[in-house]
Amino acid sequence: MAPRTGMYGPCSWCVRVAKWLPVVFIVGIVVWSYYAYVIQLNILTIESNIQKTLYLLVYHVILVLFVWSYWQTIFTDIGFVPKQFRLPPTELESYECAATEETRRDVLEHFMGKHGLPVVNRTMTGDIRYCEKCCHIKPDRCHHCSVCGECVLKMDHHCPWVNNCVSFTNYKFFVLFLGYAFLYCVFVAATTLQYIIEFWRVGDAQGWQVPHPVRVLRGGHVFYQFGVLVGLPHIPHIEEQVHH
Repeated sequence: MAPRTGMYGPCSWCVRVAKWLPVVFIVGIVVWSYYAYVIQLNILTIESNIQKTLYLLVYHVILVLFVWSYWQTIFTDIGFVPKQFRLPPTELESYECAATEETRRDVLEHFMGKHGLPVVNRTMTGDIRYCEKCCHIKPDRCHHCSVCGECVLKMDHHCPWVNNCVSFTNYKFFVLFLGYAFLYCVFVAATTLQYIIEFWRVGDAQGWQVPHPVRVLRGGHVFYQFGVLVGLPHIPHIEEQVHH
């Protein structure tokens, strides 16, 4: 969701509004596709009541699952790094006043050993991973998100399409969102394909003008292609997380 910390100033609200534009874009496409599929295809185009009922039933089940997972991905809080990882005032002062990197390293090592922090991941040089902005030792697989303005547990990436970090708290919802989005796109594309083909096969041969319902349904296939393009880049991330 929106960051709890971050930039302040007269333009901060502009940045916050801009971050929601991809989400508004997705919502707009879904609303438009709902109109195209439910009104233009099922109510105004399909004549069979059985086919119409079946399509609408399956469509709305997929849509509810898609919207639910998308909502959860957006509005699930990214959580907090546990307090025991944060340096208290005395250790923080010792760390910031240290004259050398070795002294800083010793402060962190002593603090971690004293509190028995379960940290395995280190930097490339073998040092403890420490966030200078949040003033705490980073737990394993924790990273600082510059967009959210804080460290995020098990951070995968910050996704602009959900205006939130994909992390420990909402990773399951994000995977479900991608799955239901793909299923939604496939179902809409598959059930409208026959009408698109029929138009190009019969309509062009008779010199028809493109009717409004067909123009709308053709746009549904654009939504399908967009959904695939959004989802495919995340597959390597998912595979990496599964194997780790």
